[in-house]
Amino acid sequence: MDPAASDRFRRATEIWREAYRHQMQGDLERAIALYQESIAVHPTAEAHTFLGWALSFQGRLEEATAECKKAIEVDPAFGNPYNDIGCYLMQQDKLAEAIPWLERATRAPRYEPRHFPHLNLGRVALRQGRWWDALREFEAAARLAPSDEGVRKALHSLRARLN
Repeated sequence: MDPAASDRFRRATEIWREAYRHQMQGDLERAIALYQESIAVHPTAEAHTFLGWALSFQGRLEEATAECKKAIEVDPAFGNPYNDIGCYLMQQDKLAEAIPWLERATRAPRYEPRHFPHLNLGRVALRQGRWWDALREFEAAARLAPSDEGVRKALHSLRARLN
């Protein structure tokens, strides 16, 4: 990366982090404006993905999905936008459409936290009545994040149903 591009990337990352702080404080409008500013300085998969996340909190799921697709164009190895698209589809009860996006997230080379797409695939399977598929996904999530309380609860609850 040439020095000018490196400077733009560094500045975009600083703005993205500021946007994230605003989002965590509940100031979605400011966060959205800053994510957009970050993208204008230097587009990153993270800024597009987190802009989508902020938009989703406003119920703007189509726009959120579009931002995630832009993130994938910038960096197809970044797993978060695949999982997020799957979640947005789940929120719209488009469960079958969510599955391939969540599966892509499980295979993405660059993704943290790795257990989220498995947890979401398990939730889809539960909603579809596919208990054993849900169990397999929750167990995969538990292997990746054994201390995650949400994963442990989901796995325990499903095992109790199956017994």
